[in-house]
Amino acid sequence: MNAPRRALLGAALAAPLAAPGLARAQAAWPSRPIRIVVPFAPGGAVDITGRLLAERMQPLLNATVVVENRGGAGGNLGGDMVAKAEPDGHTILLGTASMLAANKFLYRRSMPFDPIRDLAPVTRVVTGTVLLVVNARRPWQNFGELVAAARANPGRISMGSSGTGTVSHLTLSSINRAAGMDITHVPYRGGGPAIVDLVAGNIDMMFDVIPALMPHVREGRFRALAVGSAERVTYVPELRDVPGMAELLPQAGIDMQSWYAVNVPARTPAPVIARLHQVLTQIARSDEFKGRMEPLGFTPVTDESPEAYGRYMAEQERVWQGLVEASGATLD
Repeated sequence: MNAPRRALLGAALAAPLAAPGLARAQAAWPSRPIRIVVPFAPGGAVDITGRLLAERMQPLLNATVVVENRGGAGGNLGGDMVAKAEPDGHTILLGTASMLAANKFLYRRSMPFDPIRDLAPVTRVVTGTVLLVVNARRPWQNFGELVAAARANPGRISMGSSGTGTVSHLTLSSINRAAGMDITHVPYRGGGPAIVDLVAGNIDMMFDVIPALMPHVREGRFRALAVGSAERVTYVPELRDVPGMAELLPQAGIDMQSWYAVNVPARTPAPVIARLHQVLTQIARSDEFKGRMEPLGFTPVTDESPEAYGRYMAEQERVWQGLVEASGATLD
């Protein structure tokens, strides 16, 4: 057999063995609408952020980008859907620090996927702290008054959260211990439903990420008493006079920070991940995105590469494991 015929035969034999991911990477992407899966109910801060990203991704990718809410199990249902989706870049996850780094320690036996093994990292997009608000019809005018009332009435004051083990719940757990309080935790299936009940007065207070709460603070339905970070949130004008944990509980060392990030199914082709990283970085670094996020209480942030974000995820697992174990929370 001459050399040209041997070369043709070798190519023919190798073709069926070509990796499907490589073939997809070489095809035009995106070739159909992209879904951003938000693993919580509509109306919360993750949903708000997802819709801002979708709006800005569309012109950059020349594709339709839609948000799909898949709430439940602290974000695990939506995360698992993405982990099992076709790894072609058309299904992406906007996850939270608690879902991506804490849930495996809350759902030790029942978590259906492993974020590090089953998802590929792209980049973080925003970071921020949590805000403590009370229904404006409640009498407490500052954090000290709330603490005094909670100590005098153990278990009588209720706090809603976006779910057990979320940043709002773990912040309450840390502050309950540090301040010697007993505030009752009421978990919801996402931040949106909890906010609705706080507006109605069915619960007394809430720790949650700032974007979802600020409209109600500005309109007088909620009163802001504290932020969960050590320092004040000076980039939101209405919160500049709201104290941080270093002022309120100086010996506790509390500095709660949350982040939202984009991941895709494992085995998504590297060129697709690189393009997503490029687009998301362009959005997060834009003055327009910064101008939309900072008044809501979030600071845009990006990782220099998907690999850098992957290392950050691994580090954060250890941080959130400590918070979960200290809270005693479990969902198995």
